[in-house]
Amino acid sequence: MTIKLRRTCLFGGLFLSLGSVAQPALAAAPTVAQALSLTPIQKDVDYDKPTADEAAACTIKSEKLGGKTGWVVRTQNGEILRNFIDTGNDNKVDQWCYFKDGLEVYRDVDANSNGKADQSRWFNTAGTRWGMDRDEDGKIDYWQVISPEEVSAEVVAALRDKDSARFQRLLLSAKDLKALGLGSAKVKDIAKRIELAPAAFRQLAGKQTVVTKDTKWIYFGGSRPGVVPAGTEESTADLEVYENVAAMVETGTEHAQVPIGVLVKVEGAWKLIDVPQISNDTTAEVPLKGYFIPDAIARAEQRSTGGAATPGAGDPTPKMQTLMKELEEIDKMISQTSAEKQLAKLNAERADKVEQLAEEVKEPADRAMWIKQLADTVSVAVQMNTYPEGLDRLKNLLAKIKDNEADKDAAAFVQFRVLATEYNLDLIKQQKPFNQIQAEWIKSLEQFVTDHPKSPDLGDALIQLAMAEELAGEEEKSLQWYNEITKNYASSPYAKKAEGAKRRLSIEGKPMQLVGKTLKGKTIDLSKDREFKDKVVLIHYWSTDESNTGDLPELKDLLDRYGKDFAIIGVSLESDKQRLETFLEEDPLKWPQIWEQGGLENRFANEMGILTLPTMILVDKHGKVVSRNIVANQLAKEVRSLIAPPVATKPKKSAD
Repeated sequence: MTIKLRRTCLFGGLFLSLGSVAQPALAAAPTVAQALSLTPIQKDVDYDKPTADEAAACTIKSEKLGGKTGWVVRTQNGEILRNFIDTGNDNKVDQWCYFKDGLEVYRDVDANSNGKADQSRWFNTAGTRWGMDRDEDGKIDYWQVISPEEVSAEVVAALRDKDSARFQRLLLSAKDLKALGLGSAKVKDIAKRIELAPAAFRQLAGKQTVVTKDTKWIYFGGSRPGVVPAGTEESTADLEVYENVAAMVETGTEHAQVPIGVLVKVEGAWKLIDVPQISNDTTAEVPLKGYFIPDAIARAEQRSTGGAATPGAGDPTPKMQTLMKELEEIDKMISQTSAEKQLAKLNAERADKVEQLAEEVKEPADRAMWIKQLADTVSVAVQMNTYPEGLDRLKNLLAKIKDNEADKDAAAFVQFRVLATEYNLDLIKQQKPFNQIQAEWIKSLEQFVTDHPKSPDLGDALIQLAMAEELAGEEEKSLQWYNEITKNYASSPYAKKAEGAKRRLSIEGKPMQLVGKTLKGKTIDLSKDREFKDKVVLIHYWSTDESNTGDLPELKDLLDRYGKDFAIIGVSLESDKQRLETFLEEDPLKWPQIWEQGGLENRFANEMGILTLPTMILVDKHGKVVSRNIVANQLAKEVRSLIAPPVATKPKKSAD
């Protein structure tokens, strides 16, 4: 099949189309030079750009990758540089993918198949950003997904370039504000802030001198996000916020702080509520002001009397500046290598730098911040097998700080990472019986809950404990822990999952409610749709991971045999929509698939407290649940009995 490169919007100064527009030569197979001449629509993309000699040794051919056919450009060593994909099987490219070190880092997407890109996405080491271009003019109109770190970098870039539009798309919109469910006073105040922010930004960009054309974003400053529970100041929904966010920047050899302010989460994107408050006096202390969370105000008052400050607030010492610069270089090297020995060495060096930063700061809150970052990053590296010695390092760190009263909170944080890392390593290595691993995990969690009743990780520990007990078959014990979360930790991000788990554990014999939209936007309603009326229905919670798809052949067979009286609704908890779409195109399923963003933390997963995949719930012809955790090898027998219940037979009369 011949696929044509087609792009009728401007890509890096070059129009590419097919037929009579721009370059008809591309109706045939494109050359390497033509393919490499394409550039991302967005400017700030770091991708591989081969030299002339390297390009001369590259190849391009039509290949099928992940079920999609595309023009693939490879280096002499076979590493992918570009992949221009035809997802619609109509011989037209609608995804333009760019790679760095063999990993896709950026993609332009034509989602509506009109020849013009309307989305820009960053991947892997390039971050998480997903920008939407509604008018297809090559400029992002709003962010579908963007992390707090990336917001802070975008603010710095907007100040550097004096780009008001770039700043403005980071702001809450009026629609966003309405959707947050805030109380009337907050809505009124924030509405005024976002109304004035564009003009205030233009004024700020013109007069501030902290960020210049040579300034680089190097580091995100902030403690941790928090959840403001529904009911606070008349709010009707939980709100995820980041107070007192800052960006560390570098101009030449000078380092400075850019106060970003407050961020709020709207679905997958973090957004600003105001313009940054920057002083050209880089020696001036930046006051901490809490907007949503009272504790932030308390920290501000504490700081005004010589109390704690967060790492990102105030000026770093010269030694800290050097350490952060070295940390940045190490992070770059980690992102550019896959060799296990080199990664282990780099992760150890990174841990050294972070630990030195923890020792350098003077305030307890700063120290706790760096210790927690150290524990988080080392724990992840250990579980990814890129720092095998990391667990011992965590244990040594815990032994060093556990008896220091000032490090009490940080010590609990480190201890929980040690426990979780040990548990996950046991599961990976499988050197102990599973029952023993679970028993040890439960025991360690119970001890943690007892020892650290005020730890910020308590909610996580409780949900893990409840899950472990449920998986061990101890449902009464698991319910006790779920109740503990919903009763005493209602503001915890785990409360919804716990409430859903309680609902699932008691749902047998009760009506099942399920309403959601398919990938194509069709609404599915179990209780109202005619296609499910008077049928036995299986609700199948799953993802595309190989371990979750083994039951699909059995489900297909059951639907073929009993389709008249049997139906299936798939609830995909796949976090990557594109991956799900690709899977379904390669292996089409005959039943509808409901999907929302969020994976195992989305609405459907929380409504029923789904802990593991696949999970299957069986509903009878009357809409009531008969099994909340049925397995594939029991399905056929159960479905048969529900479709055609056995007829009672009269006992035979005796001969006499």
